[in-house]
Amino acid sequence: MSASIEIDNVTKRYGALTVIEDISLSIEAGEFVVFLGPSGCGKSTLLRMIAGLEDVTAGTISVAGRRVDTLPPGRRGVAMVFQSYALYPHMTVKQNMSFGLENIGMAKDEIERRVLAAAETLEIGHLLDRKPAKLSGGQRQRVAIGRAIVKEPKAFLFDEPLSNLDAALRGRTRLELAQLHHRLGSTMIFVTHDQVEAMTLADRIVIMNARQIEQIGTPMDVYQRPASKFVAGFIGSPAMNFLPVTGWEQAASGLVVTTAGLGRVETRFKVVAAENPVGATLGIRAEDITVRQQGEPGHILTAEVVERLGDRSLVYGVLHDGSKLVVEADGRSLIKAGDTLTVSADPNAFHLFGADGKAYHREAD
Repeated sequence: MSASIEIDNVTKRYGALTVIEDISLSIEAGEFVVFLGPSGCGKSTLLRMIAGLEDVTAGTISVAGRRVDTLPPGRRGVAMVFQSYALYPHMTVKQNMSFGLENIGMAKDEIERRVLAAAETLEIGHLLDRKPAKLSGGQRQRVAIGRAIVKEPKAFLFDEPLSNLDAALRGRTRLELAQLHHRLGSTMIFVTHDQVEAMTLADRIVIMNARQIEQIGTPMDVYQRPASKFVAGFIGSPAMNFLPVTGWEQAASGLVVTTAGLGRVETRFKVVAAENPVGATLGIRAEDITVRQQGEPGHILTAEVVERLGDRSLVYGVLHDGSKLVVEADGRSLIKAGDTLTVSADPNAFHLFGADGKAYHREAD
């Protein structure tokens, strides 16, 4: 079972402090949506309002076309998986998964069916008689998810559920969550500040910042066509290179932008002549900058640090005027700190942001 979720002009205040401001969002039935953003942006608060753990100051929330923001958590048809596993230490896995159903007086045979079905889905059937102290972190997280599955909710809400796991286990659990979504076909909302989790799990990402939504889109939409400088800097590792713009002029092929560091560069933007370049920023990702052979034309970059990641190397360097630039090189590259490189950027890959941080769009967009 899955359901659509409608968030309509929702605001949350704690006294004079506003933490969510007039947010509207539609989530399709069966969709996997990730709320992504820095700490304090309001993503967990929004999730908790959907769950009924926080009151809505203004606006409405509906699940499957039914308004739920006035209902208690147990009547909203959603199930939440928390950052902490919150398992009862004195109960077995089976008892932890069945406890909530027993509390609402569900028949024992139906409880047994649901618990065994969830255990099979999560491959924890062999753990049903163990207590949480005898489980690994990943196994405990599966039990917490199983406790949600047995409720057969209309939507699953995940509040940073992988943050307590080590890096290797986080990777495996991400894969398991993606597989679980494929098997169940349920609506899922997942909160994280980890962009890798967002990019690998989401059908759509909702990027939040300073109480509001910055951008909604597929993972590649927000990566390739960021709507703002904030999104461009938040999505991607390493972060996008940003260079202050000192002037621009329109040419037949596109805008010729003068920047700190790279000087005059050709781009594929069309900007109204009356618009002022003061405060604008040119962005370029590390993978869109090419290391040239010695003697080829380009910009001179002095390597300061080389980060070797196996399949690629990241060169953190400085341009002639002191501007910083991160460039991606081949993983087998022999570049080392102190080396002088010649680099060039793809004119089609630049991003341009106005003084207000909003993105201009290229002609191809």
